[in-house]
Amino acid sequence: MKNFQVLVVEDDAPVRNLITTTLKAHDYRFTVAVNGNTAVMEAASHNPDVVLLDLGLPDIDGVEVIRRVRQWSNVPIIVISARSEDNDKIDALDAGADDYLTKPFSVEELLARLRATQRRQALILGNSSQQPVFVNGQLRIDYPSGCAYLNGEEMHLTPIEYKLLRLLAQNVGKVLTHKFITQSVWGGSWENDVGSLRVFMATLRKKLEKAPGSPQYIQTHIGIGYRMVKIE
Repeated sequence: MKNFQVLVVEDDAPVRNLITTTLKAHDYRFTVAVNGNTAVMEAASHNPDVVLLDLGLPDIDGVEVIRRVRQWSNVPIIVISARSEDNDKIDALDAGADDYLTKPFSVEELLARLRATQRRQALILGNSSQQPVFVNGQLRIDYPSGCAYLNGEEMHLTPIEYKLLRLLAQNVGKVLTHKFITQSVWGGSWENDVGSLRVFMATLRKKLEKAPGSPQYIQTHIGIGYRMVKIE
């Protein structure tokens, strides 16, 4: 943990103290920002490995902080907010957040989210979409050939199914909103066609998760979107 740098963006002193005390106890290095403008400057100057971001900041909204940071950085951003409505989560994820933790939260859950972020970062560095072949459990995607294999056998996918599978694989472990998926696969004219997306996703899952006992590669986040699970 000693080489993992966390930027904590939180204006509420008790919550901020809880987070920083937890980080210190588990040997995480951290810096602190108490408003949005400072958070953007800290992210630029310290290049953290992850940002823990409150949305209700005194100067600018946390969603705007995400948008500004995303103009130049792909640093993982975990939102920690009292806003629990689906629309708030969707706005943050669409702006570029990687995860969303609702207040009040347990210390154990916060640490678990940080560990998950570290695993995803290691995966990106070691075997990400930059590599020609993606492997997750018994799933293998050969990007140059445009083919996917399950248990060593080629999957017979439609072009849309392959695009969906590739997009999820390239963002393994990250929740992708309906809007992000439809814009990425079909373009802006389809961004509100969640019904069609569900149909295509259902056919993909039937091919990917044939048997009741097979791993669940794709997880549904109701009202928000989908995530590919990293199979250990």
